[in-house]
Amino acid sequence: MIDVSIIILNYNTKTVTLDCLKALVESKRNGLVIEVIVVDNASTDNSVQEIKQFIASVSTNKLQLKLIQNSHNLGFAAGNNRGIRQAKGNFILLLNSDVLVEKDTLTKQIRFMNEHPEYGISTCKLELANGTLDPACHRGFPTLWASFTYFTQLERLFGRIPLFGCYHQTWKNRNTVHDVDVISGAFFCVRKEVLEKIGYFDEGFFMYAEDIDLCLRARTAGFRIGFYPKTTAVHLKGVSGR
Repeated sequence: MIDVSIIILNYNTKTVTLDCLKALVESKRNGLVIEVIVVDNASTDNSVQEIKQFIASVSTNKLQLKLIQNSHNLGFAAGNNRGIRQAKGNFILLLNSDVLVEKDTLTKQIRFMNEHPEYGISTCKLELANGTLDPACHRGFPTLWASFTYFTQLERLFGRIPLFGCYHQTWKNRNTVHDVDVISGAFFCVRKEVLEKIGYFDEGFFMYAEDIDLCLRARTAGFRIGFYPKTTAVHLKGVSGR
């Protein structure tokens, strides 16, 4: 049995993808059986060759790595879907190639999900390189009002008031576990049974907003989305999407 399938999409990000893989290899597993599926979107930077070499050097019975090669760039949604379709884990972790997990990130996140079956989807505290929270991992739905308060900076001025802090739910205590509406596709932990019920990413989205759509469908189907701040990962934001 595979406990966790980690899907990493690579498109001409050889260096950060290898750093991401190294961080996974060096992280604690505490008995978890993990498969890592790298989906390459027809990179031209020699990614495939170097990732293949890395996979050959580290695969074990507790950490299985594989590579899927696409003939052209399918984009974020369709590229991840190819990995999800081959995933065998009870949990799916969608992980950006520019995210570095900490030593205990995987074990703590999966333990949280096992201990809290009320959550269908969750994220850790995703931090930027400067140590601040990546706001994309802690969001409300981008309604017209929420978007207005964000772009007019009402959220920045009055974010502790729910009426004005709804875009990033800034009134919530980010040091405690709680529900959010939307998390980032950069670190997106979901039960496989949830995806089997609501479907995978909508491939009408090439890149960006597909995580919002998936969260909306999950919430509509009655699944809760959890923000779990007891472990972190670092998001080198923007590197994988260049």
